[in-house]
Amino acid sequence: MSSNRSRKSKKKHRMPGMVLTLLLLVVSILFLFMLSLTQLLTNTHVIAAAAICLLAVLLTFLLTRNFRNRLTFVLGTAWWLICLGVFAVGGVYLFQTQSTLRTIAGIQTEASNISAYVLTDDPAQTLTDASGYSFGILSTLDRENTDTVVSRINEQLGTTIQTAEYAGLTQLADGLRNGEVGAVILNDAYLDLYEEFDGYTDFPTSVRALTTEVVETTIVDPADQAQASAAPSLDENPVLNIYISGSDTRSSTLPSRSRSDVNILASINTQTRQVLLISTPRDYYVPLSISNGAPDKLTHAGIYGVQVSMDTLSMLYEVPLDYYFRVNFNGFVDIIDALGGIEVYSDYTFDTGNVQGYHFNEGWNTVNGEEALAFCRERYAFSSGDRQRGKNQMAVIQGVLNKATSPAILTSYTSVLNSAEGCMETNVPYDTIAEIVRQQLSDGGNWNVVSYSVDGTGDSQVPYSMSSSVYVMIPDTSTVDQAKSLLAQVAAGEILQQP
Repeated sequence: MSSNRSRKSKKKHRMPGMVLTLLLLVVSILFLFMLSLTQLLTNTHVIAAAAICLLAVLLTFLLTRNFRNRLTFVLGTAWWLICLGVFAVGGVYLFQTQSTLRTIAGIQTEASNISAYVLTDDPAQTLTDASGYSFGILSTLDRENTDTVVSRINEQLGTTIQTAEYAGLTQLADGLRNGEVGAVILNDAYLDLYEEFDGYTDFPTSVRALTTEVVETTIVDPADQAQASAAPSLDENPVLNIYISGSDTRSSTLPSRSRSDVNILASINTQTRQVLLISTPRDYYVPLSISNGAPDKLTHAGIYGVQVSMDTLSMLYEVPLDYYFRVNFNGFVDIIDALGGIEVYSDYTFDTGNVQGYHFNEGWNTVNGEEALAFCRERYAFSSGDRQRGKNQMAVIQGVLNKATSPAILTSYTSVLNSAEGCMETNVPYDTIAEIVRQQLSDGGNWNVVSYSVDGTGDSQVPYSMSSSVYVMIPDTSTVDQAKSLLAQVAAGEILQQP
């Protein structure tokens, strides 16, 4: 009888510790499962994490196995709470990391907003009200999307609307203003171009949309995507060429098509840890990949989609561009604020002219999101204008990289992830991002970041996307050739010095 009571008593005293140990074991297994799903750690790191989890569970068992030893049990319970908190918080971080990266990575489609516009004082309030109108459309620009929307409007109205073709944006605006047509069908991204025409800057505010249709297109051809998914690993091909685009919009979301006001080619050698940033001015006058040799401003490539921007830069520098990374200015501000500000180096002391109230000193400056945005958008304060703006943009990118790779990121990690969703996107596959992270964790080491800006001379020309003369920058071929040489050096595994 006494031996049975003794066994029951021991079992009773061990039960709390067994429950705590079992709970921690389950939580640690879930944590390791989540860790493996992210694919962000090497096998060595995963094994090390598993060993740490096992030690945490064993120590919990040893400290809590006898409830009668109150001091040891209390210490064990405290240890259990600490481990439980670490695994729980770590699991949340891992889940959020994977969720955010998968949200912004691997984008393969883009959406264009095509609207039917009337003048603001037009009596028509719905598309039905305008069913008897003649609709102005562009004869060639964005014609495929326009025809798609015309077909949709015909289906909605149950009739065939009358259309009138115009050769350019100014002619289309004049047709609406002069009453030749009652409405126009236009890609929303084209409204920004009217800012560059004298006498038409107010056109976007003088019209209102009766209806907006979203037309989705594939950025990468499925055959090309299948080939990309079978591409060699970074060990076999360590060089990545990525197009970094900044959208000149302050909306809360990232529009699929808009002018590309930041155009940076990042060539990354993951073996030598060399990063080359090449900035191309937004007004660079170059043939677009869709213009059959007709030159246009580089910034206009963005209104035809990110793939056109990539292909155009690929033609200019004669290198393949593997991926793109896009961010809008609104998200840019949020991310830097989430980081707690960054340090940027200014070549000059200046006050901003585009946004009043900002002052920067030559040398290092600590800036928040709005200040960083003003810093990288400013061009009027410099005699070199857009050239210096491109250099400042790269300085901000380097500042973000420095802060994001410092221990300070730990205190703002979740805020940065929250800021990233909805304001940036990339077609870099999640698996490739994970491979880069694993390689960095495995090999360690700092990255050598070098920046270079191509140059040119100002001129007035009629770009492919427009119907009258505007300011453009004619490329200086010697600087383009220098950029090509630097790209070749990165591909060859050389370590660059700042030009």
